[in-house]
Formats: sequence, structure tokens, C-alpha cells
Amino acid sequence: MHKFTKALAAVGLAAVMSHSAMAADAEKLGFLVKQPEEPWFQTEWKFADKAGKDLNFQVIKIAVPDGEKTLNAIDSLAANGAKGFVICTPDPRLGPAIMAKARSYNLKVIAVDDQFVNAKGKPMEDVPLVMMAAAKIGERQGQELYKEMQKRGWKVADTGVMAITADELDTARRRTTGSMDALKAAGFPAAQIYKVPTKSNDIPGALDAGNSLLVQHPNVKNWLILGMNDNTVLGGVRATEGQGFKAPNVIGIGINGVDAVNELSKKEQTGFYGSLLPSPDVHGYKSIQMLNDWVTKGVEPPKFTEVTDVVLITRDNFKTELDKKGLGGK
Repeated sequence: MHKFTKALAAVGLAAVMSHSAMAADAEKLGFLVKQPEEPWFQTEWKFADKAGKDLNFQVIKIAVPDGEKTLNAIDSLAANGAKGFVICTPDPRLGPAIMAKARSYNLKVIAVDDQFVNAKGKPMEDVPLVMMAAAKIGERQGQELYKEMQKRGWKVADTGVMAITADELDTARRRTTGSMDALKAAGFPAAQIYKVPTKSNDIPGALDAGNSLLVQHPNVKNWLILGMNDNTVLGGVRATEGQGFKAPNVIGIGINGVDAVNELSKKEQTGFYGSLLPSPDVHGYKSIQMLNDWVTKGVEPPKFTEVTDVVLITRDNFKTELDKKGLGGK
């Protein structure tokens, strides 16, 4: 599958017809993703195919890594007789161009994972969107951090929260705010929650942010680490390691799951305790099911569908949980 999706990305418009043995009169629906080599999108495609098999429609899967390939893909879908498509756009700012082209062909559109924005950078709330519930997943992160802190018997007075933020990104802000709110609701003192912005949502950016925060709070003995994704939390964990903190004195919980596999596979436990694994299987199936209902029954989807399915994966259960969602083997 990996080489296959790389090839797809290279040719861009290689459309893969699923279930070709189906009746010729089955509806055709597109499912366009920006990074087909990623396990997340492979799983969305796999479960979109499952929906097609269950509900008798064909799925045309196309890789759209950039704007030109995205617009060409819409032409291709129309030429193939598709009635609509689900898309995770390579750039939210393509929203107006995507919708203009789709309307010219009378194609119905549902966005998945990433919301379109207009020329002014404002969300295009008139386009149906299916995405993970950012604030709720953030709340779960805070709840799990507090639960594990209690399990370890940490004294609140000795503990600080390293909150690695990226407030200019709406999804990131909603996740980290949800996490901090949950910690406060559980009784953790707001004065001991220390926010530090990261310049990039990856390990190096978060490592720099974590280092700058740690030197300001030398009296903290135990750290809880939160961030918008696995890599920001991993960067925070690496910072604590560099400052001499041992794994039993650090609890980091990420979001995404897939990017946590290498860390959770390490022989020795690190400060990265676990990750919240969302549900690409639900995103893939539900989004195209809604599109099919819209095309075949005229049932217009809600403008916003939040997917709240999430599971905490740790060293103990990550292999089992990833397999359940079709994300194993990595």
C-alpha cells in the first residue's frame, strides 16, 4: 500500500476505482486526500471503500497534494460521472476555488479533517465539515494527565504543567485550551499551568519552547506536558530529559497516536506516557456515507459534524488499538 500511495501522489490524477464489479449504475463519489502515504488517510480511504461496499456506490480515490492537482481532480471526477466528493484539502485557502469548480459541475462537497477558509481567512461555514472534536479531545488530554498524576501520587505543590501552545491555529488553540480547562476543573491550580508558544508544531520547535520554560521554573519537581499533537508533546519530553528529569517525574500525553508509535515502542519507558488516538476509520466511513445520503436521498448533511471517538493508547495497549483502526503494521 505504501509504494502504491507514493505512486498515486506522484501521478496525482491516478484515480482508483473501487469495487469495479459493482453494477454500472452505482453512484460514483470521490474521496480526495492531501497525503495519501500517511496511515491516517490510508485508513480513511479503506473505510470509505467499506462504506461503498456496504451501501453500493463506487469510490474514486485521488491524491491531491497541491492546488493544481486538486482542481484537476475535480475535472476528472466530473468526467467520470461522479456526483460529489469528500476532500481533505492540501490548503484550506483553496476553499473558494474548490467550491467554484465543484458548483460549475453541480458536484456536492463535504470537507473532512480541515475546514475551508475564504479569501479573508475566515472559515467557510456553509460547506459541510467532518472533523475531530478539538476542544473535547483537549479536555480528555487534561483529564488523563490529571488521572495519571494522581495514580503516581504526585504532590500538586511539586508539579507544573508545560502547556506548549500554538494559539494562532484554531484547532491547536481549542485543544490546548480544552486541556488546561480540564486540569483546572479537576482542581489543578491555574497559577502552576505555564503556557509557552512553539514556533513550529514539531519536535524541534517544541523542544526549544520546553527548554525556555524549564529554566524559568527550577523548583518544579514533576511535569505534566500537553500540546496540540504527539510531536509537540514529544518535544517537551525531550526538553525535560535534557534538563535531567527522569521518566517517573514526567507525564506527557499527545494527540494523534500514529506519531507516538516509535516512542511507545522503546524498550525503556520515557516521560511520554501515551497519546489520544482519534478515529480516521469513523471519519472515512461517516463522511462519505453522509455524501451518499445527500446525493441519493437528498438528505443534506449538517454543516458541522464533530467526531468524538478517541482512545488513550499507552505502551500496554497501543498495538491492539492501532490494529483495530487499521493503523497497525507501522
